[in-house]
Amino acid sequence: MRLNTIGGAVVQPLPWELRLKIAIGAASGLSFLHTSDREIIYRDFKASNILLDGSYNAKISDFGLAKLGPSASQSHLSTTVMGTPGYAAPEYMQTGHLYVKSDVYGFGVVLVEILTGLRAIDLNRPSGYHNLTDWIKPHLQERRKLKKIMDPQLGDKYPIKAALTISKLASKCLAPEPKMRPPMKDVMEILKGTQASTDKTVEVRGQNE
Repeated sequence: MRLNTIGGAVVQPLPWELRLKIAIGAASGLSFLHTSDREIIYRDFKASNILLDGSYNAKISDFGLAKLGPSASQSHLSTTVMGTPGYAAPEYMQTGHLYVKSDVYGFGVVLVEILTGLRAIDLNRPSGYHNLTDWIKPHLQERRKLKKIMDPQLGDKYPIKAALTISKLASKCLAPEPKMRPPMKDVMEILKGTQASTDKTVEVRGQNE
């Protein structure tokens, strides 16, 4: 199963715990690529390239566009633009300059999709809202605004504090400049920390009931 079914178009919408598990699995995969002896840039990270097994363990698929990262003397690669609109980082789409942290931008888009259930590109949305990242960023920093865009399929069955942590993380991943984005290793650790704190909260709540 591919992650682009998360919004419920093909399968039942996923609960919060599974969405977080999937995000951590995908982040771990990108972090592994980025911390290899020679960094690997995935280049086309998007929801449909995340495969889920029966236990919702996430694996990154389709490495057809992956490239070895820049050498120690380079800051970026110059390549023909081949990424997917809606997920590809702005510096890559505009100049063909590919950075390791260009992948981080795509991951940020997927995080927003996981939170909202919305697709990165949807031509059925009103004009000006077709591209998710064109309008979503102001909603990622404040609890009140975030609650308005959270996937309604979740109802109130998610911890708003954890959701806000992840939305702020997504906003950092979507920073316009590559150097402003966090490395995937840090992204993975923040997500794991959020999962741990959420699990602890659920455990305490269960003991008090």
